[in-house]
Amino acid sequence: MKFGAVYPHQEIGSDPTVIRDWAQTAEGLGFSHIVAYDHVLGAAKCERESALYGPYDEKDAFHEPMVLFGFLAACTQTIEFATGILILPQRQTALLAKQITQLDLLSKGRMRLGVGTGWNFVEYESLNEDFNSRGKRMTEQVEVLRELWCDPVLDYSGQFHRIDRAGLNPLPGRDIPIWFGGFSDVAFRRAARMGDGIILGGSQKANVRAAASVRKFVEAEERNSEDFGIEAFINFQDGEDVWRKQAEEWHDLKATYVSIRATELKGVGAGLGSPAAHIEALKTFWRVVSDLQGI
Repeated sequence: MKFGAVYPHQEIGSDPTVIRDWAQTAEGLGFSHIVAYDHVLGAAKCERESALYGPYDEKDAFHEPMVLFGFLAACTQTIEFATGILILPQRQTALLAKQITQLDLLSKGRMRLGVGTGWNFVEYESLNEDFNSRGKRMTEQVEVLRELWCDPVLDYSGQFHRIDRAGLNPLPGRDIPIWFGGFSDVAFRRAARMGDGIILGGSQKANVRAAASVRKFVEAEERNSEDFGIEAFINFQDGEDVWRKQAEEWHDLKATYVSIRATELKGVGAGLGSPAAHIEALKTFWRVVSDLQGI
């Protein structure tokens, strides 16, 4: 089991020196990877005919993951990068395939793509994509991504994509891992069928139940559940005793990754108030749980 750190998008600010310092602190301590969330646009929730549910609105800041990871790849040497998750159906598949390829090549193989369908229909509309078909579109997108990363020239016809004898150059040179996020059995089945792993973002109890469900779905697909990755989050606001207890539980459940999340989140608590506090949070968490890494 390895420990990652969720990028504190709401409070890190836009100073590149501060962003670099946070990432280099995580790398220097020994964190295995950085997880970045994805929203292109934030939408105001008030006075809408159809209610917009979800934890974020127009006041929450998000750095664009592809650009962010490109910057951090140049600032670091070993720490890996994961989207947790990228809202895949909002994006052009071939363009994303090119971007992820470049990130992986220029970081020397440090990229992991986590994908999901998202909840913000206003964001979909603003990006000229269909919210209602997002699940079917994402399923096809994952297939197209993998073929683009493998075949120099691709001839593909699907429900949402047509690629007429074209391909990426350069190719990534490896199978870039694709993990799935989600909270429902539909998402878990999709991950079990197509994914290299699952990213679980709920409460500890919900995540433990979800991990068991996903592993059953993986086995139903006649795949080896031991080869299927699981990543869960631990909330910094819950305190040191809880971190240790939950990390030990995930160790016993043979999770692949556990990442510390110190961002503001409804039902969890406020953020930490400053970038400096987030850097100190990395140090404190590492002191409490680092002996469990790699066991």
